Amino acid sequence: MKLSLCIPTFNEEQNIQTPLDTAYELVDEIIIIDGGSSDKTIEIAKSYGDKVRVISVDNPSNFLINKQRAIEQATGDWILQLDADERLSEELKKELRNLKLEIRNSKPIAGYWIPRKNWFLGKFLMKGGVYPDGVLRLYRRDKAHFALKDVHENVIVNGETAWLQNAIEHMADPTFERYLDRWNRYTTFDAIQLVEKGEKPCFPCYFFGKPLFTFLNIYIRHKGFMDGFPGFVWALFSSIRYWVIYVKSKSYSTD
Repeated sequence: MKLSLCIPTFNEEQNIQTPLDTAYELVDEIIIIDGGSSDKTIEIAKSYGDKVRVISVDNPSNFLINKQRAIEQATGDWILQLDADERLSEELKKELRNLKLEIRNSKPIAGYWIPRKNWFLGKFLMKGGVYPDGVLRLYRRDKAHFALKDVHENVIVNGETAWLQNAIEHMADPTFERYLDRWNRYTTFDAIQLVEKGEKPCFPCYFFGKPLFTFLNIYIRHKGFMDGFPGFVWALFSSIRYWVIYVKSKSYSTD
């Protein structure tokens, strides 16, 4: 079994060493699809030697296209997909080593879901419906492709899938400022999608119904309160994003 690690990047000099360090010894090749970084991302990636292949493209904001290109450029039978702000836990690395041996025995699985821990305000969130946050990140190259349509960048795998037990560690929000940047980007995307689909959001729904339901669902039903203050902030901002989506959609609409 030949395993390719694929990572899309754009100005990730502060993060790129994280996935490379944790996965380097496990994989057979590393494909970096870079969207025109102006920082030291490419320089750092190339410093890891011949195992790393950097492919530069000119679409920094479209990670979907870049992830599909990574599949097309990889030569491994299997692909392990990570983002630049993700790392493999030690337990997951051990599980993947064992899995590489098992896959050689031709198990009829096309892909594996992997639990993911999300770092927020100084801790990994384990409640509030945030964990296990399963992501389909290990898959046969000839069975997978990306549907180039959504911000969440989900891969489509044709065939049977299963779950691994140990987690990817997602370090997307090392600071609250970074979280707000991402939060702002995603609410913009959702607002634009509403406008493009010709949908007019309902004011009572987006200012009262959806926020209230979301907060109670995260904080009470899924016990987000057990994550302490970070759990409260997560529930709050997950809820009020509907206010922002509504206002942005109105500002983008030509009606």
